[in-house]
Amino acid sequence: MTVRQKQRDVEAGLRDQTNLLPKRELIILFSTLAASLLVCFIDQNGIGVLLPSIAKDIDAENTISWAGTSNLIANTVFQVLYGRLSDLFGRKLVYVSALALLCISDLLCGFAVNSTMLYVFRGLAGVAGGGITSLSMMIVSDVVTLEDRGKYQGILGAMVGTGNLVGPLIGAAFAQHATWRALFWFIAPVAAICCIVNWFMVPATVPTKDFKGNVRKIDFYGLFTGSLATILILIPISGGGSYFEWDSPMVIAMLTVGGVLGLAFIFVEWKVAPLPMMPLSLFKNIPVAVLIIQNFFYGVTYYAYLYYLPIYYQNVRNFSPLISACLTIPIVFFQSFSSIISGLYISHYKRYGEVIWAGFIIWTIGASLTTLFSRTLHIAAIVIISCLNGIGVGFVFQPTLVAMQAHATKAQRAVVISNRNFLRSLGGAFGLAISAAVLQNTLKKNMPAAYADLARSTYSTPDYSRYNAADSDAIHDAYAKASRAVFITLAPFIALCLFGCFFVKDRGLTRPDEMDQQTPAESQVQSQHVMSQDCDKEDEKDCASFMAVPAPVEDEIEEKEKEKDDDEGVEEKKKEDGTNVEEKKVKV
Repeated sequence: MTVRQKQRDVEAGLRDQTNLLPKRELIILFSTLAASLLVCFIDQNGIGVLLPSIAKDIDAENTISWAGTSNLIANTVFQVLYGRLSDLFGRKLVYVSALALLCISDLLCGFAVNSTMLYVFRGLAGVAGGGITSLSMMIVSDVVTLEDRGKYQGILGAMVGTGNLVGPLIGAAFAQHATWRALFWFIAPVAAICCIVNWFMVPATVPTKDFKGNVRKIDFYGLFTGSLATILILIPISGGGSYFEWDSPMVIAMLTVGGVLGLAFIFVEWKVAPLPMMPLSLFKNIPVAVLIIQNFFYGVTYYAYLYYLPIYYQNVRNFSPLISACLTIPIVFFQSFSSIISGLYISHYKRYGEVIWAGFIIWTIGASLTTLFSRTLHIAAIVIISCLNGIGVGFVFQPTLVAMQAHATKAQRAVVISNRNFLRSLGGAFGLAISAAVLQNTLKKNMPAAYADLARSTYSTPDYSRYNAADSDAIHDAYAKASRAVFITLAPFIALCLFGCFFVKDRGLTRPDEMDQQTPAESQVQSQHVMSQDCDKEDEKDCASFMAVPAPVEDEIEEKEKEKDDDEGVEEKKKEDGTNVEEKKVKV
């Protein structure tokens, strides 16, 4: 038996956690999931505006960006693990544990007295955030059919956008009227309430008695090699150019060791792990592989926009932080709006292909127009271009997930979500690193020699009041060229995503293992048609056995009807016998 066959056998033995709910219960459960996801993204994005206040309070001006970096790295590393953990121990237990961890870690962040404590607790919050993001989508996939999934996943996508918008506003309000610690003290009890509510609302799966057997199925070798590889790669690319020189021995060593461990991780997932966190079989399915790559590429662009558009607004256009925050509203609002619209469209028409095509076309146009951002571009043009980018994001953020699930098996549902989120976050980390390198290199080339020190810090905002008019113009021009270079670098990634759409065919929203109850003949014919599209060479035997029809469907129907008639006859006979017994008792 090959390693792949063993992995397939273990995967086939996983519990089916599908639990389609009545509409009333579904709405209540979905509301709690959406609220939990909103809290998670408020936590992730609310801290950005607090960093100056936090740095001053705990004396961490030189390292404060690690409050965000530690969260991002931990979030990315553990995303890929949650899918298999929830397969083995149940969605409910893992999801509620992630919410509890967010509650505890944010509470501890509020009491942090030095930078080390803060960075460690923000890392724990990142671990929790990765679980909440992935498990919310997995649970929705368990409780609704694939046909309705687009609608609900679209609303979850809107919660992501809302969290990106509301988080900084809440953080700024606490910073201005209270203390930065109040944000974490606000999130902790809200997360605790979500934890309690979800404990009662999320459907529970019957726990397996073989706990030790489940523990042995955990991909520990993959977890070890994958986590270390991700950490050793993300730390230097996140801090390269700001904390570390790109050509320093430490950066080179970390990237080299990280690359070797990455190769070891691939080998473990391929040949060693009984239940791999990242099954390489996913990449044999061409549509799924292309969709995963698309998620990585648009993660590169999306996360870079969230960080570098505000830098453009403040350093190039000299807008205040408040105006810069307001200018992010169009992209976030239209992301949320179009995410809901795309979900409704998919659920109504049972198609996702045209939504994904439209999303990447609109986003490619928006990303191309973003390269026109300059010192003099009218603010109305900036808003319109931001709206295009937001619509594009909303049309691909969750619909690509629906498409991946339509092309994957039910047993791979959770692992598809976790790997998609992992690679999207990993793409975001690479996007930030690439953007930082491009920005700094362009600044060094164009910054006046007297102010070369400004190019050392990626996120610093110059105090233009200190410079005369000529020097101020020169610094503005340097930042304008650097920002434009970043936007030019990011645009091709979305164009590549658009090209990938040629390899993803819309196969509808019906899978053989999630099919509505139809007549046996219709069900069997449709199952054969769907399965024939997904067979790869290694799975030909399994597909052949599935496609083989053991007996005519009509004979099976007649047999079942005959059995039903016989059962009804037996029941009638029992009733008659019972009536006769009663009559005899009365006579006696």
